[in-house]
Amino acid sequence: MKNSFLLILPIFILCGCQFNKPQISQLWFYTYSSDSLADQNILSPANFLELRPDNTFTADLGRFRHGQWSLRDQQLFLTADDGDINILLINSLRSHEIQIQAGHDHAANFDAQPIPPIEKDPFSNSNNLWRRVARGRETDVLLRSRLRNHCKFWVAYFTWALNNELTTVDVRSTPTPIKIYGNGFTIKPYSDLPDTWKGYFYDSADCRKANDLLEEVVRTHTIAWAHTENKYKMFISAFQQMEHFFK
Repeated sequence: MKNSFLLILPIFILCGCQFNKPQISQLWFYTYSSDSLADQNILSPANFLELRPDNTFTADLGRFRHGQWSLRDQQLFLTADDGDINILLINSLRSHEIQIQAGHDHAANFDAQPIPPIEKDPFSNSNNLWRRVARGRETDVLLRSRLRNHCKFWVAYFTWALNNELTTVDVRSTPTPIKIYGNGFTIKPYSDLPDTWKGYFYDSADCRKANDLLEEVVRTHTIAWAHTENKYKMFISAFQQMEHFFK
């Protein structure tokens, strides 16, 4: 059974904190959990909650979801497109930090980041089709499409970092078969693949096949690395080429 981020529903009376769309409508990245045991925490710096001003959301809080959000008092309702509803209890909300009750004994803290334009948003639904859990065996065409979308995500991710002049971005927590270094990347062997990535596939056979397809693309194509000192521009160019290789 896959972990999901379902929050308890007790109501706390909070004072001195007003909730409104301009404050909560942001891109939130997980930072740390309060009063939690390490082995109980399923979140990482790659987990996010994007609440757009038009009341649409995308989130990966243990499972990728997208749909509509609404706020009632201290409760944030996330209604996914499949009809599933998660209710998140907001403990506190500041201009750049939010705390969500993540269980009886601990809370999850998130920091705000700028929301990208929807057409270049690495956290949009269209750039995260690779996170969808397969309901059946996938053909090579579908597996290549999943890998192409994953490369598209990285293009958008590094473009977002470049456009917002972020000094650093997390590349290790994202569930990916690609190991990114400061000056390039390699493909992880199957034994080193994150469990979350493996869980996107119908079975281990499809996951192994996807890894073989990825290794084949890298082995049979040459990436023309951009001559630039800007690491973001270098990776944008490389993953644009990878995306093209899968067409």
